[in-house]
Amino acid sequence: MDKNCIAFVAGTRPEIIKLYPVIKSIDKIGLCYYFIWSGQHYDYNLSKIFFEQFQLHDPHYNLGVGSGTHAEQTAKIMIELEKVLQTLKPALVVAQGDTNTVLAAALTSAKLSIPFAHIEAGARSWNMKMPEEINRRVADAIASIHYASTYLAAINLLFEGIPKRRIHITGSTAVDVVYEFLTKVEKIEEDILAKYGAEPQSYALVTIHRAENTDNPQRLAAIIKALENLARHMPVIFPIHPRTKNTVVKAGLQHNLRDIKLLEPLGYFEFLTLMKNAKVVLTDSGGVQVEAFTLKIPTVTLRYNTEWPETTMYNINVLSGAETERIVRLALRQAERREEVAKLQFRNPLGDGDAGKRIAHHLAEVAESGLTEEEPDLRDTPIIEYRLVTTYPQLDVIDELASFDDDGLPTFKNTSKKIVKIKRKLN
Repeated sequence: MDKNCIAFVAGTRPEIIKLYPVIKSIDKIGLCYYFIWSGQHYDYNLSKIFFEQFQLHDPHYNLGVGSGTHAEQTAKIMIELEKVLQTLKPALVVAQGDTNTVLAAALTSAKLSIPFAHIEAGARSWNMKMPEEINRRVADAIASIHYASTYLAAINLLFEGIPKRRIHITGSTAVDVVYEFLTKVEKIEEDILAKYGAEPQSYALVTIHRAENTDNPQRLAAIIKALENLARHMPVIFPIHPRTKNTVVKAGLQHNLRDIKLLEPLGYFEFLTLMKNAKVVLTDSGGVQVEAFTLKIPTVTLRYNTEWPETTMYNINVLSGAETERIVRLALRQAERREEVAKLQFRNPLGDGDAGKRIAHHLAEVAESGLTEEEPDLRDTPIIEYRLVTTYPQLDVIDELASFDDDGLPTFKNTSKKIVKIKRKLN
């Protein structure tokens, strides 16, 4: 196997979308890579259709793990992924986001002493009941390279003790995809809107799939009730996730959706078209928050927290939680702001459309130069400590963890005030 090859690991629809700009740039560079598909999403509309739409080659390996509990699914991926990585011996393993596939890729890479690179590192919802939050925190603790989408994400990593040399602020690859395909969407939007009987800027677009909502009957019932009420004010279009659909049926809530246009899961271009023309978006998806913000579509996030706080700038995105009245009130208020939000002028804090290129070029550099985790020799300096210093007087510095400017804010530039990790001899 080529020792300079890298291995991408993914298993869900959002991962295909967000890895696309990186893989596209990797192809242009000519870097050797393998694409490993875990099979975490195995429904056709949640996986294969996206390979076709983005003209990506079929995965080199399909682990075919399917569904299961979080522990079962993660364990299955690790077992099968270990076999593949032992065969390939890649220079680097890369994964994006916060799924069980990402967690499994990080853990397996670490156990095999293969450097792991995490795209979308540092995103934090601060909700440890959220499986995705656990996954992203563990992945970041293990990763050798952290591709942070935003400045705030990078700060989160610094304060978790990740050395700044390992952190690269790249922008979000989801923004890349939106910018790249806007022209395509504009060409097909008339046909798509006609297909679903939707008038531009007249309807609410809904997505619900997070476990915190779908696995909580009370929350799901409150959200569905809010959609039922909202449908009295405007059409509601709801491409329903299979897991959500099953939960709705089990909870006997399907009659509450009789006035809502339910759709099967959509391809990326159809969904982006509906989002671009929506009056308001209601979602619990992190990726949809980013996409809607980039398109300047007023959004209501059906959660109590978000890993994308940047989207709440200018109140483009607001957090509703799962209270029926609050959801309806915020959705109606956001819908009224549709034209106001569309006219806002600002630099997108989530990226400029070149995140994939930045990540790809850095990956190529790392694959060429090599990256290994060295075993520290602490026989003569067994004590590790942290200091805030202005210089390095006779210090054996292991890592510069963070730098601070004169206002005490973290910075990635060289400044006089630094927190460093040092090793010290026993007295």
